[in-house]
Amino acid sequence: MRIFLTILLLAGLSFNACSDTLIVQKQRFTLDRFTTASGSTIAPVNIGWEAYGKLNADKSNVILITHYFSGTSHAAGKYHAADTAAGYWDAIVGPGKAIDTNKFYVISSDTLVNANVFDANVITTGPATINPATGKPYGLSFPVVTIGDFVEVQKALLDSLGISTLHAVVGPSMGSFQAIEWAVRYPDKVQRLIPVIGSAYMDAYSAVKLERWSYPIKTDPAWLNGDYYQQGQPIQGLTTALAYITQDALNPVGFNLNYPAPELDTAPQHDIRASFSAWQQLMQQAKLRATYQDANHILYLVRASQLWRAGMGDNWQQAVAKITAPTLFLPATGDLLLPPALSKNSAAAMTAAGNTPQYAEIPGNWGHLDGVIGIEAVASQIAGFLN
Repeated sequence: MRIFLTILLLAGLSFNACSDTLIVQKQRFTLDRFTTASGSTIAPVNIGWEAYGKLNADKSNVILITHYFSGTSHAAGKYHAADTAAGYWDAIVGPGKAIDTNKFYVISSDTLVNANVFDANVITTGPATINPATGKPYGLSFPVVTIGDFVEVQKALLDSLGISTLHAVVGPSMGSFQAIEWAVRYPDKVQRLIPVIGSAYMDAYSAVKLERWSYPIKTDPAWLNGDYYQQGQPIQGLTTALAYITQDALNPVGFNLNYPAPELDTAPQHDIRASFSAWQQLMQQAKLRATYQDANHILYLVRASQLWRAGMGDNWQQAVAKITAPTLFLPATGDLLLPPALSKNSAAAMTAAGNTPQYAEIPGNWGHLDGVIGIEAVASQIAGFLN
């Protein structure tokens, strides 16, 4: 069950058997054209979005949830009552829960270049999308996009709905980057900010660590410099990259609880070509995920994350000084991917600018994943902060 749960979570889903889970519908938002931070124009742009709860008359009860690297807009609820998997934060989003849909209208949207482009419940524009100008997938002609670009597309969605202020922006991991960027760019629109397992910047160590998610794809001969859509995915490189993503999302405690110990394997003791069972399991799970994820999309998400710093300028410390919203940082104690030190440094920069955030850590043995599957441990802090 634990390994099965991990697969679902890293796909952007979580297991939930509650009978009162919301039934939700994916909706489509289209921009005729969108100009990226680099000055490139994409026409058109499509993203999917979901909403939970009811919008009040003056549209003042909106909470925006921004998703993590391999996640989607499916933050809560189910598409059908028979679904075995609910949205990844279903434990805290819903009637009477920490993010109470009896009070709040909760919106979540798929990012540009969403990893899960071949999932039928995902709508996203990216390298795998057909370029109307050529009739072929964009491939690497798709412009490099940033966290700021993700935010601007979200803002266009909210503008189309007549929503001008946000009661809060909340997001885990890469979603925390988007949440912080919202508060930097639009301090008058964001009333509360909750970055979960995140940071206001990406340091050199973390940026280079993410490069090992890209390297197996780029070195797979089947990648064909991003022009592989006619021949098929660079499956070996993509699968290996997804296996690394899974391992990096866990800390050693969580990993060792879910994968076989080396001493249980006999083959590697006699054959240098033999793989350990733990690696074989990682690759089997990754191969399943590779059926609905796209190699180029992974590369673009990695680059957007590597380039991240609040304000997208030269000085993220000066950028976070623009944040006026009360802020609650929620790193995971055992996180080795985006460790608590990054959240602490981000909070310190805000404090130095005169806006002292609240801070609490998410306990657990799952590492980075505690920000998703362990989020209920800090439900009371979230509920108190939002109310």
